[in-house]
Amino acid sequence: MNDVYLLFLIIAVVIVLFITEKVPVVVVALGTALALYFTGILDFRQALGGLGDPTTIFIASLFVVSAGLEVTGVTAWAGQFLIAKAGDSRVRQLVLIMLACALLTALISLNGAVAALLPVVVVMAVRLAQPPSQLLMPMVFASHAGSLLALTGSPVNVLVSGAAVDAGLRSFGFFEFALVGVPLLAGTMVILVLLGKKLLPHSSGASMPSDLSRHARTLVEQYRLEGNAFSLRVRPSSSLIGTATAALSLEGYPGLSLIGVKVGGRPAARPAIEEGDTLLLRGETAAAASFASDMHLAFGPEEAEQALSDTLFNRSSGLAEVVIPPRSALVGREVFPGMVTESGDLLILAVQRRGEDLGPGKVALEVGDSMLLQGTWTALDKHLADPEVLVVDSPDLVRRQAVPMGTGAKAAIGILLAMVLALALNLVPSAVAGLVAAVAMVLVGVLSVEQAYRSINWTTVILVGAMTPLSAAMYETGAAQLLADRLVAVVGGAGPFALLAGLFLLTAILGQLISNTATALIIIPISVAAALELGVSPQPVLMCVCVAAAASFLTPVATPVNLMIMGPGGYKFGDYWKIGIVCMAWFFVIGVFYVPLIWGF
Repeated sequence: MNDVYLLFLIIAVVIVLFITEKVPVVVVALGTALALYFTGILDFRQALGGLGDPTTIFIASLFVVSAGLEVTGVTAWAGQFLIAKAGDSRVRQLVLIMLACALLTALISLNGAVAALLPVVVVMAVRLAQPPSQLLMPMVFASHAGSLLALTGSPVNVLVSGAAVDAGLRSFGFFEFALVGVPLLAGTMVILVLLGKKLLPHSSGASMPSDLSRHARTLVEQYRLEGNAFSLRVRPSSSLIGTATAALSLEGYPGLSLIGVKVGGRPAARPAIEEGDTLLLRGETAAAASFASDMHLAFGPEEAEQALSDTLFNRSSGLAEVVIPPRSALVGREVFPGMVTESGDLLILAVQRRGEDLGPGKVALEVGDSMLLQGTWTALDKHLADPEVLVVDSPDLVRRQAVPMGTGAKAAIGILLAMVLALALNLVPSAVAGLVAAVAMVLVGVLSVEQAYRSINWTTVILVGAMTPLSAAMYETGAAQLLADRLVAVVGGAGPFALLAGLFLLTAILGQLISNTATALIIIPISVAAALELGVSPQPVLMCVCVAAAASFLTPVATPVNLMIMGPGGYKFGDYWKIGIVCMAWFFVIGVFYVPLIWGF
């Protein structure tokens, strides 16, 4: 069989498998690369070369940078800012949500931005008495437009920029995409503000993300730890020095109780109190002041009472609730509030059994008992992976949602800005800039190596890497040229605008059924060949394809983020196209008629 028709057969099978979803996307992508090798269309190096392609590496590095911003609470800060500024105006709510998600998408990618803001917007909808369905779809559709504000907004942008270089042209600049992204976003926002109330359903989903913004206060109330917290440093003249921690008596100070002892800001299992130790207590201000005066203790730097939840839960330390599962080695182990765990960096604040507090004394743990633990975020991440306990809410998830601008936030923002500057000024290749930024996130301690690995969406990376050789195969076999000839034969007589219209419709329709990244990988070589066949510059053609690939509005399966909001928003399959078709029409106008004004034929 001729290589061209053999390639068409492979593409047809790939599209069917993508649409039916009978086989995992990763398997289909890898199977495509292997099929190109075993059929002899490409040699071994060509068939698997995409996995080491600079574009693939750059896309993988962007996931790490995105995770750094989430982990440090930069996205949580953005969400809390939204809630504070939204007010009661529906228009203001929509505009702020869409702008925030679009700008975040431009910097950290579509999936990362929507995943970060989804719980915030749902909580915002509940607090402002708005149906989540009225806010979530506008957020996602605006993020599609926002993906064209910068090079980092979407893998398709990176692919298109690389294709321009391969065609002998210059690459698109980092912010050059904004020339088309700004009008796309502005028009999309106008459409959703004016027509959203009528065309979007008024519904709430059965599956709603947890609101962890008040996590600390909820735990403090549940474990009955209400009151003020006091950090009292042991002075050299204190009579408590040498006193056994377990023997410390607070009987003369009503309502005052010891939470634990800290050394250098960390929980410590001290057999006896030493100079410089910090006693963490809770209770009434008068009792704490009296105890500090009598025992020669110095108040912490705040010099005032502080809410217990704020003391225990902040940028450097957090709270976690764990449950003792069946067959745990901890069953029968004696613990007590104020005890430091064996690891030496977690403090047991309270123990409950069937919802009842077990008091300050020692107790033997039973199956189903719950404990409230406090420690640094690093310690919580490290030790709560222990199979001997079940964690109720992941500390990592809590920190991302409830701790705005936490530890490392400034470093993460600095790394992001440095990467953007390097890309904008074209100081180094994009893959180098992305890798340096990803490595820097680990070196400065924003992410651990394990967190960096976990942050990468390997499905997307493998999809791009394994499908990239398909573009090479279309050039090698002449398939791209053949399809381009047919396309030019059909629309070429009507001029280059007809070519853009045909490519837009082909890309947009295919993009509703399969990944827009996979769609772009199939369409890009055809579009370049068609442009050259018609004697026009590939630049406007490639940008039109980029716009069309972002117009994934009509179905929930068009992109992961469309599917992500389906449950929380209570959307049905048919809800997407009603307003999505209007947004797609706007994208068509921009892609076909506006793009050539910026990048001439």
